[in-house]
Amino acid sequence: MLTMDKARELLQTTTTEEHLFLHAMNVSAAMKGMARHFGQDEAHWMAVGYLHDYDYEQHPEEHLQYTEAPLLCAGVTEEEVRCILAHGYGHCTDVEPVTDMEKSLYMVDELTGIIQAAARMRPLGITDLEVSSFMKKFKDKKFAAKCDRELIKKGCEMLGMEVKDAAQIVIEAMKEHADELHLGPKE
Repeated sequence: MLTMDKARELLQTTTTEEHLFLHAMNVSAAMKGMARHFGQDEAHWMAVGYLHDYDYEQHPEEHLQYTEAPLLCAGVTEEEVRCILAHGYGHCTDVEPVTDMEKSLYMVDELTGIIQAAARMRPLGITDLEVSSFMKKFKDKKFAAKCDRELIKKGCEMLGMEVKDAAQIVIEAMKEHADELHLGPKE
């Protein structure tokens, strides 16, 4: 089973840009919340979330095309690799998310972008971010415009959840890691 230490070690072999490591941590924290919601192994889901963009820096135009073989060779399980591939469903892979872990990763990858952007605008960062404030930003298509809201909605539908409920889970999980995510109070 993939651990956070192994996920960090593997991501460091392909990634150098700080913002990509920060995104990996945001998604990892979000996956912790989703695992908790589904009664699953939080540490495992966090590790898979952390590693989800394994080949992105090296192959941004061919994202996820250089992921499967190296990760399998490194001892990442087929289930974990499939989850990572499924987060690109519809835009860079045809691996449809079917498990709760796959659907969660598919959805939180984009959701964390809007949450992070909203938190950065607040004096207290994510620490006092409420889901109602997030939803106002979510409905404003110009805010964090690169984040695919339709994909988030589709992921929530796959999970049988409302966007606000998924956002609540993810916000609370990200709050636990506010300092590590650089989303704590501004000084």
